Amino acid sequence: MLAAGEAGQEPAAPCCPEGGDRVKNAEEKSDMSIAALVGSDQLTQDGDDDELLLSVSAFIEKEVGSDLKSLKKLGKLIEKMTEDKIKLEEQVLTISSEIPKRIQSALKDAEESKQVLNQFLEQEAPLFSSITSHLLTAQPWMDDLGAMITQIEEIEQHLTYLKWVSQIEELSDNIQQYLMTNNVPEAASILVTMTELDIKLQESSCTHLLSFVRATVKFWHKILKDKLTRQEISRGDCFLMDICDFEEILAQLHWPFITHTQSQAVGINWPAGAPEIYGTLETLFCQLLKLQASDELLTEQKQLPEKYSLPECPSVILPIQIMLTPLQKRFKYHFRGSRQTNVISKPEWYLAQVLMWIGSHAHFLDEKIQPILDKAGCAVNARLEFSRGLVMLILEKLASDIPCLLYDDNLFCHLVDEVLLFERELHSVHGYPSTFASCMHILSEETCFQRWLTVERKFALQKMDSMLSSEAVWVSQYKDITDVDEMKVPDCAEVFMTLLLVITDRYKNLPTAPRKLQFLELQKDLVDDFRIRLTQVMKEETRAPLDFRYCAILNAVNYISTVLADWADNVFFLQLQQAALEVFAENNALSKLQLGQLASMESSVFDDMINLLERLKLDMLTRQVDHVFREVKDAAKLYKKERWLSLPSQCEQAVMSLSSSACPLLLTLRDRLLQLEQQLCFSLFRVFWQMLVEKLDMYIYQEIILANHFNEGGAAQLQFDMTRNLFPLFSHYCKRPENYFKHVKEACIILNLNIGSALLLKDVLQSASEHLSATAALNEVGIYKLAQQDVEILLNLRTNWPNTGK
Repeated sequence: MLAAGEAGQEPAAPCCPEGGDRVKNAEEKSDMSIAALVGSDQLTQDGDDDELLLSVSAFIEKEVGSDLKSLKKLGKLIEKMTEDKIKLEEQVLTISSEIPKRIQSALKDAEESKQVLNQFLEQEAPLFSSITSHLLTAQPWMDDLGAMITQIEEIEQHLTYLKWVSQIEELSDNIQQYLMTNNVPEAASILVTMTELDIKLQESSCTHLLSFVRATVKFWHKILKDKLTRQEISRGDCFLMDICDFEEILAQLHWPFITHTQSQAVGINWPAGAPEIYGTLETLFCQLLKLQASDELLTEQKQLPEKYSLPECPSVILPIQIMLTPLQKRFKYHFRGSRQTNVISKPEWYLAQVLMWIGSHAHFLDEKIQPILDKAGCAVNARLEFSRGLVMLILEKLASDIPCLLYDDNLFCHLVDEVLLFERELHSVHGYPSTFASCMHILSEETCFQRWLTVERKFALQKMDSMLSSEAVWVSQYKDITDVDEMKVPDCAEVFMTLLLVITDRYKNLPTAPRKLQFLELQKDLVDDFRIRLTQVMKEETRAPLDFRYCAILNAVNYISTVLADWADNVFFLQLQQAALEVFAENNALSKLQLGQLASMESSVFDDMINLLERLKLDMLTRQVDHVFREVKDAAKLYKKERWLSLPSQCEQAVMSLSSSACPLLLTLRDRLLQLEQQLCFSLFRVFWQMLVEKLDMYIYQEIILANHFNEGGAAQLQFDMTRNLFPLFSHYCKRPENYFKHVKEACIILNLNIGSALLLKDVLQSASEHLSATAALNEVGIYKLAQQDVEILLNLRTNWPNTGK
């Protein structure tokens, strides 16, 4: 590489075969190129000199490099750089000659602009004076014109006002004329138009006009309503006048149907002149529908206090209101006064009465009233509208009765039970929508709701106390039915989960998610309380972890955990999880990780409880495994001391038989497996025996196999004991039990390899330079679990090596 300070020096020993003169000429051209690139005028400062030299050095390094053969490129490079220099000089000369011309042109333009601006300024002064003078002269005219415009606007407002008054009076006159000719339908239509005008004028500030139109609407609404409820109707060509109103028409149909039998009788035995009566009913019903808008405008809807948070719903349509009137009177007479039927401790009386009324009138409303509504283009369900009106009676009754029951647990609990039964039938049988006002809104009021939670908790805890005080609760009620009793669930766990399920059914129809979440917290508290109670009973049984009660507790814990995990995938609880996510996000109650897990459905609303139950289950299973393992170790003491080194070989025995010292071990193991298989559910027992096998495998491998040496007979006897006696004990629970005894199985393989294979394997392991070759050799003989070092130890435990001098 050429250094920056050596760029112009001639090399001491030229390597290029073309001769020193050519190299010297090339170096001189290089000096000229550098001089042209750098320029003597630019090297005025030391810092700039250094930077320029570095740039030149880097350029030469890039173009020439350290290979002196590349110096032949310098000729072309110098020519190219010279051309670039000439082009740059031409550009500089061109620019330096154009700049003065541009500056001169810009100055000329600026001068012209200045002159034009001065002219504008000279013209502005007289123009401003002229405009000011004109404005002063025109000001009186403007004042007069403004006053006239104001007067015109006032007159226009008066005209508009009078037009509204005239329009209202015209509509009023039309209604009067139609009524004089007994044309009630047209009069009702005109009233609808007048009502629409009233609604349009609501934003007006003309209070007197508003009062006038409201009074007019009210006046004609009352007259038309009275007219429709007592209207002269001509029938036939003889113009016989009958006094027949809507209520009388209903009375002819035996309305209301107090009993279900009565409603059936109306359907079977239709009154005489039924088509004519039904036609009159349809006419009156449609005319009353036309008064709906004015009725909503004039009638203030009766509402319960805001604390009940009832959903906003329009008032019941006017014809249905009239149809509800006799039933409302009956309800108030029997359940709001001093009658003997108004008993605060018997809410089922009025709840059942309303359900009976809804059922009794459903057929008539669907068959006779709904077609009228459909024909009139009214998007209302007659039966639901009728039910809504009756339910409002229930809500008013509950709102007045509940404050009197709050501090009597039994009465309050009875009321809640009856209300929930009423709600269930109302929704499931009569199709009452959840978007309508219901009894659950009354129960959701803060004071009432907190009392409800308290009572639910109290009675649930009482139920748990009484349940766990009996010995029979640890027995499964399905113990004699094998197909049903797979989980071996004790009665206490079954009853407890039924209790939780009942609580879910009681609160799942609550109108708001926050209320449901409060009940969910109650359920989780009850689960935790029950877990603690089970833990306390379990601790009393820890000395006998294989006894029936201990196993029953373990089955109970497993069952509760399993059911909660199933519930977590239920749509209802998934919706609650989403609601909880929104609440936690608003309150910043959880970390971003926890919120993410909830949102991605990786966790559930019951995760905390399930984790605690699973921990308890694992702890109890571990106690059982440890207990059985201790018994097995005690029974294996003789087997552990077996003299494996001196046992006769297989060829010296007529028939291989189980080691006598292994009998206590296998008998103990068999008895405990049978006992726990009968007392634990299938899933728990599977975990139990797999945990036990894992410990047993390591125990036999470490304490029996690695602690002894084996001759050929000892190795064969060990393999026989394991493969023909120990492993088959677990064949009932899995197809290949030897796969759970990997250490023992592979140790038996190593100990029972024939001499040739064992020697070959030993040589391979000792001479293997790579781990892969050793692994391949082990896999070839069936060793996958044991490490190379373990296999070498096992090979050294063999005593039947030939005397080869190794």
